[in-house]
Amino acid sequence: MLNKEDVLEIVKRKGPLIPVQVGSELKISIIMASALLAELADDNKVNISNLKVGGSPLYYVKEHRHKLQDYSNKLHEKEKKSYELLKEKKILRDSLSEPLTRVTLREIKDFAVPLNVNYKGVTETFWKWYLLPNAEAESLIRKELNVVKKEEKKEVKEEIKQEQKPHPVMKEKPVKKTAQKSDDFLKKVNEFFEKNKIKITNQNIIRKNNDIEFLVELPSSVGTLAYYCKARNKKRINEGDLSTVFIQAQSKKLPALFLTTGNITKKAGEMLRKEFQGMQVKNI
Repeated sequence: MLNKEDVLEIVKRKGPLIPVQVGSELKISIIMASALLAELADDNKVNISNLKVGGSPLYYVKEHRHKLQDYSNKLHEKEKKSYELLKEKKILRDSLSEPLTRVTLREIKDFAVPLNVNYKGVTETFWKWYLLPNAEAESLIRKELNVVKKEEKKEVKEEIKQEQKPHPVMKEKPVKKTAQKSDDFLKKVNEFFEKNKIKITNQNIIRKNNDIEFLVELPSSVGTLAYYCKARNKKRINEGDLSTVFIQAQSKKLPALFLTTGNITKKAGEMLRKEFQGMQVKNI
């Protein structure tokens, strides 16, 4: 009779791997293999990757964490660029990174470890290559911050926490609005969909009257096409806004449609033409 220990032995011997590989090895169904791997994860005996192979995460023991880079070819094209950059530089300063790089670093969680560093009362996020020792990371960060004198080192307070997500973006203070006014943006988006015969298959209101995402179907000469759609009620759309939508669409393996009430900045427009070819941006 099979048990979790049999599965764990395979993971230790052949991991990282996906449930279908365990099922094949033990001659059991993928469902059974997935259930046993999930139990091992609950027991903290195996880890689960954020990266997906054929729609499934990888299961591995911590001793094999270095082998995750063998699957870097499964990353999206934009994510792969940030992966290679971080692997080369070892440390990246979030505030000095390109908008697209900042977005993709947050997506490649297996390889990019966020470090929150407090220096002279200001907290910054640095990204560490996942196999880089903390001592070496600290040295590189000190160099980046130009902390070289002994007396200056006393002023540095570094709060480095592995596997911790970076500080969330500060949310805008909610503004009281009437029920009618809060529905204006969604109404405008729905009118655009109706006018262009676009069908909504899924809707998620992230921030009322400001930020909504959809899965939609668009009519075309070759049939119905599925799109990931982001609607933003914002005066100026920058390159960071476009990068986020592009990556979210890529993660769903869908083309991107971006609806906005505002104007695209010059730099964002250049990025749209060079980096995000195929993304549709419409003003509503």
